[in-house]
Amino acid sequence: MPFELSAEHEDFRKVVRDFAEGEIAPHAERWDAEHHFPLGAVQAMGALGLFGLTAPETYGGSGGDLTSLCVAIEEIGRIDQSMGITLEAAVGLGINPILTYGTDEQKDAWLPDLVSGRALAGFGLTEPGSGSDAGATATRAVLDGDEWVIDGSKQFITNSGTDITSCVTITARTGDGADGRPEISTIIVPSGTPGFTVEPAYNKLGWHASDTHPLTFSGCRVPADHLLGKRGEGFAQFLATLDDGRIAIAALAVGCIQAMVDASTAYAKERMAFGVPIGSKQGVAFQVADLEVMASSARLLTYKAAAMRDAGRPRDAVKQAAAVAKLYATESAVTATRIATQVHGGYGFMEEYPVARFYRDAKILEIGEGTSEIQRLLIARGLGLPVE
Repeated sequence: MPFELSAEHEDFRKVVRDFAEGEIAPHAERWDAEHHFPLGAVQAMGALGLFGLTAPETYGGSGGDLTSLCVAIEEIGRIDQSMGITLEAAVGLGINPILTYGTDEQKDAWLPDLVSGRALAGFGLTEPGSGSDAGATATRAVLDGDEWVIDGSKQFITNSGTDITSCVTITARTGDGADGRPEISTIIVPSGTPGFTVEPAYNKLGWHASDTHPLTFSGCRVPADHLLGKRGEGFAQFLATLDDGRIAIAALAVGCIQAMVDASTAYAKERMAFGVPIGSKQGVAFQVADLEVMASSARLLTYKAAAMRDAGRPRDAVKQAAAVAKLYATESAVTATRIATQVHGGYGFMEEYPVARFYRDAKILEIGEGTSEIQRLLIARGLGLPVE
């Protein structure tokens, strides 16, 4: 499938790159060291229109495509993975479920602030006892008159505890089907609702400047009309949401790999050893060349998947392309950060060099929004293999 980005996409890339280099790069090291969520930078991304890339103009968006969002995530992620995941989760997990499945009233209530960056939303799927096995959701919601009463917990939820978080959309077991399988539905829970507790933030290996919390629900009551989409369709909703999200995570991984190409190339030109730049030695130059191959391959897989999604290709084809892109790009990102750290030698182990931060940030890419093992499972099933 021959593919290249349009001139408009490349022009947009330059705009986002200039923003990231001017507004994020000077502060990323400090934000990471202080575990600081930079609200001002997030709102600046909103002012640039990044949260509204896939939303229609009706709600203040630009009515763009998934490819544009991937370009933005790649460029933000090339500078700071924490801000990249903040953007990815805000759109893919915060805005898109409401935009795709919400009623007109729900869209009018939540989307204008989310699209503008005045507010953020989280997506509560993962639980302490159910990660990849999302169908084993233990959180329950019981309809009591005209209210849902929610009890349970969620974990690893991005953008769930910021000062501007307006709501979290969660999956919950709302009953049992005739076949005995759990009926899973999706419900919007506004921030500040009694019984909804945002627990203290995690002390994470990486993504220090992103916001991530466990959530607890105890007798939490929300109006019945906060059900998102039809009752019992929550499982299908989050599967579709994750398909798009995996393409966006692949774009974040591409940004990580490109950052390693840039940093390693520059370092190999300036670092002297034995009287010559280390980049003149094949042992180093070949490693940097491998980084370029990873970046080029991951970028093509990612934007191919995005183009298929934008073109309305069949869902199964997009799911397969998304899994392939996510698997290759994220595993390549982990490898790329290891190689880049090696190229930098002892300096790569020092926090003053960005490669150390990217090394820590990369690992979660193989886990979030579907582990590498789940991607292999999906790819194998897409090939017709009866794998369990």
